[in-house]
Formats: sequence, C-alpha cells, structure tokens
Amino acid sequence: MRPIFLIGYMGCGKSTLGRTVSAMTGIQFIDLDSYIEGRFRMTVSALFAERGEDGFRDIERAMLHEVGEFENVLVACGGGTPCFFDNMEWMNAHGTTVFLDTSIDKLFARLKRGKHKRPLIADKNDDELLEFINRALEGRMAHYSKAAEVFKSDMLDNEAEKSHTAQRFIDQFNITPV
Repeated sequence: MRPIFLIGYMGCGKSTLGRTVSAMTGIQFIDLDSYIEGRFRMTVSALFAERGEDGFRDIERAMLHEVGEFENVLVACGGGTPCFFDNMEWMNAHGTTVFLDTSIDKLFARLKRGKHKRPLIADKNDDELLEFINRALEGRMAHYSKAAEVFKSDMLDNEAEKSHTAQRFIDQFNITPV
C-alpha cells in the first residue's frame, strides 16, 4: 500500500486517528514531527529556535520525502507541512492525501483543552484563540483543499468515538490488517 498522508490543522486529530488506525490494523504510523525530533534529537520548537522557520521547513521536507518512500505507512503531517515548497503536490504523487476536516467548534474545544502543550497558542485567551484558528485556516485551506480525499474527524474525543471513527477510516480507505 502506498503511504497515506494525514493533513489538516492542529487539533484535527491526525495523531489520534493515526495511532488508533495503527493499533487496529498493525499498519505503521509515523507522526512526522516526532520522526523529526527523533532523527535530530531536538524538539520541533528547539529546531525552530536554532534554525528558524526556513531551516525547519527544509528538514521537514527532507523527512517527508524519506517517510514517503515507505510502504504500508500512515503519516501524520504537521499542520503546516502541506503549505510549503511543493509538499502537497509531492504527497499527492507519492501516496494518498487525506484532509481531516474538523469543525471550527471542535478545533477550538480541542486546542483550548491542550493549548499548554502548543507554544503557538499557549498564551492566547479564548477570543484570540478562535481568531487565530479562523485566520490560520483561511490561509491554509488553499493547500488543504488539494488533498485527494476528505475525511470528517469531529468524533475523536473519547475511546468509543476513536474506535468508531478509525473503523470508518479503515473501511473508507480499504486498509487491510498486516
């Protein structure tokens, strides 16, 4: 099976869905940010601080190309991955891109709950966070809309929802257990 690339805004459930599908099927799951952190032995935040956004995006592109050569893999891309270089076109040519479409309300609720883990939004109040999400999505939708497939990912907030949504994903993309 060619790689499946999960794309979408932070909080849309790329890692949650990817881990759940992996657990249910045995297909390899790679979170691109975690992969980068493992290879460079630095956090994404530290890489940004040391090399700047341009330097990080160069690394991200190289690592995307690396994991995109694997077979039978599900890759959760960073929220910005599709927005730089020719990453979106490259992913479409080398696998299946799936945009995880999540309502603004769900994104807001998830990001509000976990904002302490996300430096970009940690200091934002509710109004600022909602404005930040809306503005960012507006800018990124031109890239996300190039995905080959769209999958609704609103239902990932408890174990039952995760299992049900992962099974829908498995069925929709004909993923056979390995």
